[in-house]
Amino acid sequence: MKQKVFGFTGWKNSGKTGVTVRIVEELTRRGWRISTIKHAHHAFDIDHEGTDSFRHREAGATEVAIVSGNRWALMHELRDESEPDFETVIARLAPCDLVIVEGYKAEGHDKLETRRIGSGSREPLAPGNPSVVAIAADHPVDPVGLPLFDLDDTSAIADFIEMHTGLVEKGKP
Repeated sequence: MKQKVFGFTGWKNSGKTGVTVRIVEELTRRGWRISTIKHAHHAFDIDHEGTDSFRHREAGATEVAIVSGNRWALMHELRDESEPDFETVIARLAPCDLVIVEGYKAEGHDKLETRRIGSGSREPLAPGNPSVVAIAADHPVDPVGLPLFDLDDTSAIADFIEMHTGLVEKGKP
């Protein structure tokens, strides 16, 4: 069965992370099992020099799993490989009710565009991106025929996502 996916996109400092976190909190409070994918446009590391797992990677391991009684993580060092495509990343996730994606502007999954007055750019994405199905903003905007939400109206955005993705049928709890 294919995973249900819904995303948040927007320019730097447009509110993507804040709304993503609030939506994950709200949907999990409503009883849904949620996974997330965050696309980073820069180098990042979840491991740090001096740890055993860092030393394993530095020694040449392609994958390092860190496992405890509370959580586990799998790090995959790309080395000479290209960044995996979106579908490859989705396929690595365990089944869940909904995968929430932050970033991945160009991917075809449905997404909500976030707009904040202080963002890195005020250029709207929706008119040129058919995968944008709604907009949330902290200032007046032209919704170009799409549903428009206040960026801080977590409940209304969560309701929309539930109906849009089929987690709940329209008109049913």
